[in-house]
Amino acid sequence: MSASLPPIGMLAEITHRCPLQCPYCSNPVELLKANRELDTRTWLDLFDQAADLGVLQVHLSGGEPTLRRDLEQLIAGLAARGVYTNLITAGVGIADGRIEAFAEVGLDHLQLSFQGARAETTDRIGNHGGSHEKKLETARRARAAGLPLTINAPIHRHNIEEVPEFIELALSLGAERLEIANVQYAGWALTNRDALMPDREAVDRQGEIVEAARERLTGIMNIDFVTPDYFATYPKPCMGGWARDAFMVAPDGAVLPCHAAQTIPSLAFERFGARTLAGIWNDSPAFNAFRGTDWMQEPCRSCERREIDWGGCRCQAMAIAGDAAATDPACVKSPIHARMAALIDEARHAAEGAPADVPFVHRRIGTVVDM
Repeated sequence: MSASLPPIGMLAEITHRCPLQCPYCSNPVELLKANRELDTRTWLDLFDQAADLGVLQVHLSGGEPTLRRDLEQLIAGLAARGVYTNLITAGVGIADGRIEAFAEVGLDHLQLSFQGARAETTDRIGNHGGSHEKKLETARRARAAGLPLTINAPIHRHNIEEVPEFIELALSLGAERLEIANVQYAGWALTNRDALMPDREAVDRQGEIVEAARERLTGIMNIDFVTPDYFATYPKPCMGGWARDAFMVAPDGAVLPCHAAQTIPSLAFERFGARTLAGIWNDSPAFNAFRGTDWMQEPCRSCERREIDWGGCRCQAMAIAGDAAATDPACVKSPIHARMAALIDEARHAAEGAPADVPFVHRRIGTVVDM
């Protein structure tokens, strides 16, 4: 199957380098070093081709994208093409005047992650002392520069009880949007799954808190809630559906349908430069492997939700079912849906026998974890 519609969104992972070492990071367990990153000219060429292809918004991420000294040039290049830019940052170590420079060259929005609503949680999860105060300062500088602000809160066992505080934190910082993003288990997060998985009761409480806050803050702040797959009844459409309307590019130029696509061993992904972006989007065998619905097995093939969730997450099917074409185990109709509950129970039992300060496998460049 070839693409019938152009993509509208792109996630550009311009570096894997990062001052934080978050154990829930969705980047691959083998992180790319700086010498494997695309150079400025190649990124600008890629962005031009993305705009020509129909991309309307680009999310600049990493790692920590502000570690790229050419970030202002990249933002300016996208702005010159009329592409909406969102900078996804940890907000740590950004030099004075740089946020203002981003705004001046055309940045449209800043998304700032907090590992905790409390300083001690932020510092522990990111494995970086003093990071919470630096994030608060980044938020203040972004608002002073006139940038719209989203606060991103990746939720797991060690901060799920701080959800009410995350809501108040986002309000206090003048954020227009708060994303309560329950951790999805890929990359480093999969390595740390037992240490990160929350209890079912905590997830239920969280849902009630968020729903009440949404009602209370209507017209004041938008709250997006990313449901944790392991606790779901039905899966989410991954990236809007495999290669349906968005894609991502890794630091080395590998063009992917989603973050964890390279965990599917049967697929080979092409790098930008050897081929045009349009050629990859339209004709790559990897992009066409799970595009649309023709690839689906039963019960997905005849399911009334097949064009709602587009089969859910192929990488999750690979990780849990051992078959990327299988029904996403998050779906209640999957023959192995019970495996999700078993994994939740396994994590709970592991937590009951572990000390409160059990160490994470922290994210580090050059570290390869045996899965």
